[in-house]
Amino acid sequence: MASAPPASPAEPRVVLRTRPVLAAFLATRPAFLGVTLCACLVGLATAHGSGVIVDSTRAALTIAFALFAHAGINVLNDYYDARSGADAANTERVFPFTGGSRFIQNGVLSEAETARLGWGLLLPVVPAGLWLAAQSGIGLVALGVAGLFLGWAYTAPPLALVSRGLGEIAVAAGWLIVVAGSDFVQRGAWSFLPVAAGLSYALLVAAILFFNEFPDHRGDAAAGKRTLVVRFGPDGAKWACVGLVVGAYAWLMLMVGRELLPHAAAAAAFSLILSFRALRHLLAHAAEPAALAPALKLTIAAAHLHGLILAATLAFARWPGGGA
Repeated sequence: MASAPPASPAEPRVVLRTRPVLAAFLATRPAFLGVTLCACLVGLATAHGSGVIVDSTRAALTIAFALFAHAGINVLNDYYDARSGADAANTERVFPFTGGSRFIQNGVLSEAETARLGWGLLLPVVPAGLWLAAQSGIGLVALGVAGLFLGWAYTAPPLALVSRGLGEIAVAAGWLIVVAGSDFVQRGAWSFLPVAAGLSYALLVAAILFFNEFPDHRGDAAAGKRTLVVRFGPDGAKWACVGLVVGAYAWLMLMVGRELLPHAAAAAAFSLILSFRALRHLLAHAAEPAALAPALKLTIAAAHLHGLILAATLAFARWPGGGA
């Protein structure tokens, strides 16, 4: 196995050990937490736009502890990827997008310290979730357990869903659960509306993972991670990635066309400009890890823009049937 290249100047350095609070914060990969914030906003906007009075305290707690859960899962994913050897084997990473946080590999945190940080971040999520469930309904417990399970099973053995080519499904389901859970906290009941509203966004979040697998595929293969890009190769997987992104926008237009969402929600499709630019770059450079950074940036930007426009239109546009 080839040794990993020297750390780039942007990667974390061992000197961060002298600033443990900052190191712990950066180990959560905070730049990626925005996708969870957007998912919460979509769920809250779905509830508000469809006529539910939003409780600000519950909304704030939902956002705060969803971010804690995401942060903890990010850290645990780094731990399990270090244990499997996937991050150490990744010689073609495009930092900070792929190859993990590099905190373990660069000596900032040990594996044991990373595990303690991850589980410590998840610990307060449990009582907070139980309190929210007491306010809104026991169904929230099922959503919370499912979300935490998917986050853990994404990289943790024995399931290691991403290693079985199921990572994209797990990510889409996980972020759809965040949307549905944020809606449930306010609505206090099950509804198809957060699924109708949130699936396009959840698929675009899954596309972030899919794009990130392209520069990582040789390291993943060396560590036994059978992601979709490892299974089909870059030239085959890039067309599946196209299908995933097109499916996200097709779902949005279908839901608007069937009048399950406000007509104004179609404005969220504006993000397809960024998505299609990312896809065009991927189609041209799928097998060239060093050339993929622009596509990775565009995919992240597209998901955030889509989520923000979607949340705004769901919250403030007129819904079919006389909603807000």
